[in-house]
Amino acid sequence: MVRFFAALVGLFFSVILLGSFAMGAWSFITDPPAKTAEHEFHLHPKKVSFAHDGPLGKYDHAQLQRGFQVYKEVCSSCHSLKLVSFRDLAGIGYNEGQIKTIAKDWAVETPSINPETGEPATRKSMPADRFPSPYANETAARAGNNNALPPDLSLMTKARHGGAPYIYSLMTGYQTQPAKLVKEFPDSKTGTGLHYNPYFANLNIAMAPPLTADGQVSYDQGGPKPTVDQMAKDVSAFLAWTAEPKQDTRKQAGIAAFFFLLMFLGLCWGAYQNVWSNKEH
Repeated sequence: MVRFFAALVGLFFSVILLGSFAMGAWSFITDPPAKTAEHEFHLHPKKVSFAHDGPLGKYDHAQLQRGFQVYKEVCSSCHSLKLVSFRDLAGIGYNEGQIKTIAKDWAVETPSINPETGEPATRKSMPADRFPSPYANETAARAGNNNALPPDLSLMTKARHGGAPYIYSLMTGYQTQPAKLVKEFPDSKTGTGLHYNPYFANLNIAMAPPLTADGQVSYDQGGPKPTVDQMAKDVSAFLAWTAEPKQDTRKQAGIAAFFFLLMFLGLCWGAYQNVWSNKEH
């Protein structure tokens, strides 16, 4: 009897669930949701390849150093790297002396406390310090960016769908707002202080185009020409590294584990054959 009532209760809830699903599907078909500008004009990240892509890919240290240079000269004036230390730059090929120089000459000094007065102060950065924020606090950051808060870039390629290709697409995707969009969605017209970018979630972004001309950053002799496209690729690769600095080591460990398991599988198969070789199936 208990099982019978339990079955009835289960059947009742199943019918309710199926009914709700059917009603929702019917409503969606007969009265579909209104299209939005974001749905119609938002674009997926461009297809772009990087040296670190794939299970066998590795970071290109020369590209990462160029990307760091772009970050230093263009992005660091607004965006922080609060989870990255200066000494972490050893992972992209800088030696100890270069790291000390980079930390010492960084445009923004590290917040500190005056030991004599106990008041807030600043000091030259050291390799063990993390990259200091360009702003003293969130209020100052918003005041300097039309009330928009520049996000920290340490994990940006992990925080945004698309990773490094998304960063590249965003930096090279600024354009004039299409007349078709304004005609179909008058309320979506790009407002004052905003910039149209179809790769951004809501199409309008407060950040002005960071890369505006070829040669904006001067690369060392022997490197590629610093076009907007090249600089965007390089800084995107650098931000991929800040999000996953141990990726190369992780891939090497994964490959070693794969071959170990392959050998172990072979040994197990051989042991199985040896144990059952004289047994009739």
